[in-house]
Amino acid sequence: MHTPGLPPAPVAAFETTGLVVRYGNVTAVQDVSLSSPPGRITALLGPNGAGKSSLLGVLSTASRPHSGRVRIFGHDVEEAPMAARRRLGLVFQERTLDKELSIDRNLWFHARLFGVPRAEARARIDTLLERFDLTGRRRQPVEELSGGLARRVEIARALLHRPGLLILDEPTNGLDPAVRAGVWSDLRQLRDELGVTVLFATHYMDEAEYADDIVILQRGRVVRHDSVGRLKSSLDSSRIVVSCADDEAAARQLRAAGFEPLIEDGGVAVHCPDPEARIADVVRALDVPGLTVSVHRPSMNDVYLAAAAHPDSTRPPQTQESVSPR
Repeated sequence: MHTPGLPPAPVAAFETTGLVVRYGNVTAVQDVSLSSPPGRITALLGPNGAGKSSLLGVLSTASRPHSGRVRIFGHDVEEAPMAARRRLGLVFQERTLDKELSIDRNLWFHARLFGVPRAEARARIDTLLERFDLTGRRRQPVEELSGGLARRVEIARALLHRPGLLILDEPTNGLDPAVRAGVWSDLRQLRDELGVTVLFATHYMDEAEYADDIVILQRGRVVRHDSVGRLKSSLDSSRIVVSCADDEAAARQLRAAGFEPLIEDGGVAVHCPDPEARIADVVRALDVPGLTVSVHRPSMNDVYLAAAAHPDSTRPPQTQESVSPR
């Protein structure tokens, strides 16, 4: 309900309520309720069979749910499917470009499909080719492009009719790490400069770091949904770990300096919410041989493993980034 005197809340870029997707006797998505405001990047994580593709299929209007509701910028996909589709840009895992046509002709075909007027289509195509550094290749057949360049063309094509929501299913599958990083640089730029909302499925944990929000699915249910920072902070606290030739001596020195060290496998741990700010104090307190100090912080891989192993728990192990004192 809108409160008089306050600006109305923005319509969600996508919203599902009580979504259920079934294939015969198999339930692929079970009671999923999600939403995202415009201008954010959301990652879907989960093992094969978790329901990621089924969820994207319904959101993209490619398939229908068994029950529940789906809205794209306020348009119910059952009641107003064409209005919803006009706000969607889709990039599938499989390549869908016409390989025999040039980049330019692929984009023109998409513009005609969405009824973009000719003069406007030319301006949009020129702008997108320039944005994705493809202007010099516009006459080149798609079959001659590398995987990374072809993916850029697919993203450009998906944006041609100016959708508000870009849905991508495993967008960098099969690409090398450098090209993957380039694709994500492009997508974050689209969010920052054009306000495009991005929803993507991936099995790469490092790609989840590019997202504003994370949704972890398991057996068709949402087991985690939060920002990257809050998901990480929900795990065991970050810590500084001291490795040396005498753990007992290090622990005594740290206690004398006011810390509360714990001797663990791998060294002496000092738990603190901001280890980078305290690492110098820890090093100054120590006078032991063979000293190495590491900062341990949780990663998205830790978050994912915790959700997979213990759906109702948020306390998995942590990863580390080593720092050697000078």
